[in-house]
Amino acid sequence: MNKTALVIGATKGIGKSLTERLLCEGYSVIMTYATDNETADSVFSSLSLRFPDHVFLLQADSSDWSSIDRIVSFVDEHHMMLDVMVFNAGSTDRSPFLSINPESWMQVFMVNVHFPTFLLQKIYPYISHGGNVVFTGSLMAIQPHSLSLAYGVTKAAVHALVKNLVKFLMEKQVRVNAVAPGFVDTEWQKNKPDEIRHNITRKVAAGRFCDPEELTDVYMLLINNHYMNGEIVVCDGGYSYQ
Repeated sequence: MNKTALVIGATKGIGKSLTERLLCEGYSVIMTYATDNETADSVFSSLSLRFPDHVFLLQADSSDWSSIDRIVSFVDEHHMMLDVMVFNAGSTDRSPFLSINPESWMQVFMVNVHFPTFLLQKIYPYISHGGNVVFTGSLMAIQPHSLSLAYGVTKAAVHALVKNLVKFLMEKQVRVNAVAPGFVDTEWQKNKPDEIRHNITRKVAAGRFCDPEELTDVYMLLINNHYMNGEIVVCDGGYSYQ
């Protein structure tokens, strides 16, 4: 029987690679995106040719509360039950500490913590018994850094959310885990100056950034292994080991 996955933040980077992997594994996938219509349409068109009738595209901005009802209504109208739900959308604010304002701080919390929490609450009846939820956490929730205070704090909250949700999702035996990637070679990372990329890779024992496609193996481990629950799996290539 065909299984269904919902991937929040699915048209770029990690989300795009994971969506393709899920489709290859036989899932139907609902892909959401925030604002980049052109990129989303291009990715959707390409995947639709390869996996006709198994991929769906939905505009849903995680900084907008109304997107919660839009997602739930879509699932309900299509009479779907979700076997897998992936929270991959993320936001950051790189303002220096003394320049952080409450609005930008709350915006990062909204996308990274509040939206997934309340979407999960509303869509819980549509998650299959024995289904599972996977969050994208971050190495930056574990390793102190100076790039974005809001990002590090919210991703640490995501890790705590994962472990606490285990207690609340037991009734339907829904598992909840997270992948905590290090530096992944997504579009944003590729645009960094060579000097910054070199400063990062020299701290990674593997000597390189992670490829998004190989990171999907970690997500699939959490999806397929029915004993993994409440885990934060770090995949950072040995960051800070040299």
